[in-house]
Amino acid sequence: MGILARVGPNMGNGTSQVLNSQQDLDSIPMAGGGLSRLAIARLQSAGVPVVPLLKRVGLTPEVIGDPEERLSVRSQVALLDEAAIALKDDRLGFTLARDFEPRELGLLYYVMASSQTLGHALKRVARYSQITNEALVVRYREGNRLIISLSYSGVPRHLDRHQIEFCMFAILRLCRVLTGQNLVPQYFLIAHYRSEGISEMTRFVGTKVEFGADKDEFALNLDARELPLTHSDSYLNDLLLKYCEAALADRRGNVSQLRTRVENAISSLLPHGRVVVDDVARSLGMSKRTLARKLSDEGLNFSEILQQLRRDLAGRYLDDRKLHISKIAWLLGFNEVSVFTHTFKRWTGKTPSQMRATAPSSDFVQDG
Repeated sequence: MGILARVGPNMGNGTSQVLNSQQDLDSIPMAGGGLSRLAIARLQSAGVPVVPLLKRVGLTPEVIGDPEERLSVRSQVALLDEAAIALKDDRLGFTLARDFEPRELGLLYYVMASSQTLGHALKRVARYSQITNEALVVRYREGNRLIISLSYSGVPRHLDRHQIEFCMFAILRLCRVLTGQNLVPQYFLIAHYRSEGISEMTRFVGTKVEFGADKDEFALNLDARELPLTHSDSYLNDLLLKYCEAALADRRGNVSQLRTRVENAISSLLPHGRVVVDDVARSLGMSKRTLARKLSDEGLNFSEILQQLRRDLAGRYLDDRKLHISKIAWLLGFNEVSVFTHTFKRWTGKTPSQMRATAPSSDFVQDG
């Protein structure tokens, strides 16, 4: 089985690359593939041919059919995008999170379920989530609230919707399943923008789901940390913790490519106006000069990364036909629609409205 068949085509900035060394392979965040297999099962139950879809994302039926095979996280993100289109389910991550059997998470589920309290269980998922997905960073913290936040390492956050939505809604659902209580978050934030299909998500969560936020995070009442779990078993938990620690040691470290880290930092700043390199450097824990040097060492340029990210996001936002062009301009950090329109035409040779006019469907909104 070739390396490219395992890791998929979307390795760099949307282009296919050949992996020339073990070091290249080790830099790719991998996942257990359970979410991909849930999506494939959904496709098969709907009678959708999966082989052509798998081929488009660089995977094979043999890889998907072997539960021991790990997939690159980028392949999983691409697969979910393709599956959502094929199923005509633009909320695929949410619907899978709502419907899946929690025990399919395997070791991660059981070490959570056997914990004594919800607080202990959430600390377990924060520590061990990278066993199942090396790109996923889960943070647990306590203050006035019990807060769970998610972020990506080594994978551009702006390329994904379905995987992060699955993770956010699945963790909330697990909190409810494990405690037997219909816990309602104080807030529920998702970083990417979504203009429709939100009402069902809001009903599920029990409070407003805020899209286009500056982070992926939700908060529960602090008292929730003391809630006992229905299947708590201290002896089993002690045993499973040993397995989890061993599995965590077998996984590679938290590898984060510099370009991806810069893109993810920029993505959270774009809607707030002008993106300043000093702010990005500060969020990455380095000086402006250090960031420039590190980018130069890799043949990268901050301005080019920013412009390419804006261009990629513009294409995604324009696919959302209910999203006004003025809103897209704001989401991309442009103070005026005219500046966005001029910049987009320089990128593509067309204005945003002209680009939408060439799309096959006509049920879109134009205001640019």
